[in-house]
Amino acid sequence: MGRVLMIGAGGVATVAAFKIAQNADVFTEFMIASRRKEKCDEIVKAIGNPNIKTAQVDADDVEQLKALFNDYKPELVVNLALPYQDLTIMDACLECGCNYLDTANYEPKDEAHFEYSWQWAYKDKFEKAGLTAILGCGFDPGVSGIYTAYAAKHHFDEIHYLDIVDCNAGNHHKAFATNFNPEINIREITQKGLYYKDGEWIETEPLEIHKPLTYPNIGPRESYLMHHEELESLVKNYPTIKQARFWMTFGQQYLTYLDVIQNIGMSRIDEMEYEAPLADGSGKTAKVKIVPLQFLKAVLPNPQDLGENYDGETSIGCRIRGIKDGKELTYYIYNNCRHQDAYKETGMQGVSYTTGVPAMIGAMMFFKGLWRKPGVWNVEEFDPDPFMEQLNKQGLPWNEVFGEDLEL
Repeated sequence: MGRVLMIGAGGVATVAAFKIAQNADVFTEFMIASRRKEKCDEIVKAIGNPNIKTAQVDADDVEQLKALFNDYKPELVVNLALPYQDLTIMDACLECGCNYLDTANYEPKDEAHFEYSWQWAYKDKFEKAGLTAILGCGFDPGVSGIYTAYAAKHHFDEIHYLDIVDCNAGNHHKAFATNFNPEINIREITQKGLYYKDGEWIETEPLEIHKPLTYPNIGPRESYLMHHEELESLVKNYPTIKQARFWMTFGQQYLTYLDVIQNIGMSRIDEMEYEAPLADGSGKTAKVKIVPLQFLKAVLPNPQDLGENYDGETSIGCRIRGIKDGKELTYYIYNNCRHQDAYKETGMQGVSYTTGVPAMIGAMMFFKGLWRKPGVWNVEEFDPDPFMEQLNKQGLPWNEVFGEDLEL
């Protein structure tokens, strides 16, 4: 049905690759590209399908991207690289006539700040080129927006209160590790919180607001209010929303380590000079520029290697309050994903699985012609029903609870 090029070779990309390979009736030709081609080759070997092509590309370099796109001629580019690289990949897609999908919105490399404005600015360009760009098609953002769209379509006349709740109750048996790219993860958690209320955005100190919430099959977990990008698009696309918030759980040990990392300067994202010995054993030194957070990433456990010993499960969903037929309704829709189930299928842990599977489904929606219209779109702007159907088929089944206390 279609030729797809995926950029990225991390944990999420590995899961997406497995799922693309499982759906060969939709994805008839498939290439994986990354800065290190050998990582792409490792994914292909793990899948066991020699027909999957691989390539080397620097996603920071528009000219390299254009050369690859013009050579392979993909109909859709699935961007599972770093958020810093969204705009260069979008630029190359426009130049080469390729459609686009990603899982996380753009953020500048030198500033811990993410919002959709940079990518929304491409709307007219993609529209005039007759190309589709699908933004934020992971779990959160991604499935969280699909859940909201599904609720609005089937259960509510007006949504008034939206709380996205994300719990990882797994244990990777490491003193400290992040579940996806440490650089991106720590930047996200250490920035100020942000939520929407009565038409205004309210800023909080990092992890300042928190409370215990009860998660299905898990129990109560302390949950922290954070800024998350899907709130920005959801309040725009559902203007009846009075309040929208995002909550994520963290264990005390994780927060203690994170506090130390910040206090000793290892979460810094600015460059500093460091005099280091040369690797040739000569005893000579050279001044090099390093970013402390990037160096920390190099010494922390690789999120791709956590799956084997990871137990427990994730629980991610939307708790919604609004009006249906003049009466107030509460609604909770969620998915629970066991880390060991994810590992047995793809070799990756549950956090990678819950992001990689929706990326594949979004690409499937495009190739089936269900999510295809010129412009730049967030996932909730498409029909949620066929996506929801595929979630149940592809390993992320969802559950609904009506009329219960949402705790929020």
